[in-house]
Amino acid sequence: MFYPFFDPSMFIVIPGLILAMYAQSKVKTTFERYSKVASSSGITGAKAARAILDSMGAGHVNVEMIEGNLTDHYDPRKKVLRLSKPVHSGNSLASLGVAAHEAGHAIQHSVGYLPLNIRHSLVPVANFGSTLAFPLFLIGLFISPPLVTAGLYLFSAVVLFQLVTLPVEFNASSRALVALERGGYISRQEVKGTKAVLDAAALTYVAAALVGILNLVRLLMIAGVFGRDD
Repeated sequence: MFYPFFDPSMFIVIPGLILAMYAQSKVKTTFERYSKVASSSGITGAKAARAILDSMGAGHVNVEMIEGNLTDHYDPRKKVLRLSKPVHSGNSLASLGVAAHEAGHAIQHSVGYLPLNIRHSLVPVANFGSTLAFPLFLIGLFISPPLVTAGLYLFSAVVLFQLVTLPVEFNASSRALVALERGGYISRQEVKGTKAVLDAAALTYVAAALVGILNLVRLLMIAGVFGRDD
């Protein structure tokens, strides 16, 4: 007998969970390592982000400091780039990499980057699906088969959101490296360290997508088992 939260099919998800744990550890240790390496330019993350935004036609985007660690993000609704204090005020390779990456998202928004637009359109259904997919699936197994299908569709939307996120993140990192080197904020020798920070962060999104895909496979297996006639 299979159950949706703990059953033999859980083993399918284990590779993804291992990668996710590794990715979280990797991003933390890599950020800490390159937070101690000051850039040759000496510019802070906030100033680099401001300069990149202005040079790429996104001068309307404000740059603000927020509390927390690795809480950096771009708010497309308010057109605000929010940087954590270590990134905002730091002049390390890690600070510049993260700040430029978030500026990359703002530039994507400004130029109408298609994967970002698709991602934004999926946000409501992905949020809805991440909350209700598993409960609907579980209830449907024992009460109403159509709810199983509804749960699968909702979780599929979550996985689609995770997959669309990948090119968005990779592209923002690519834009960041080009802008930092072209603007003279990092030297050619510093590109490797900055890229290491961005690659570590990207790995967390890859891991999340893998976990999502494996969970979807698992749910499909469970639905198939329960859907068989005895």
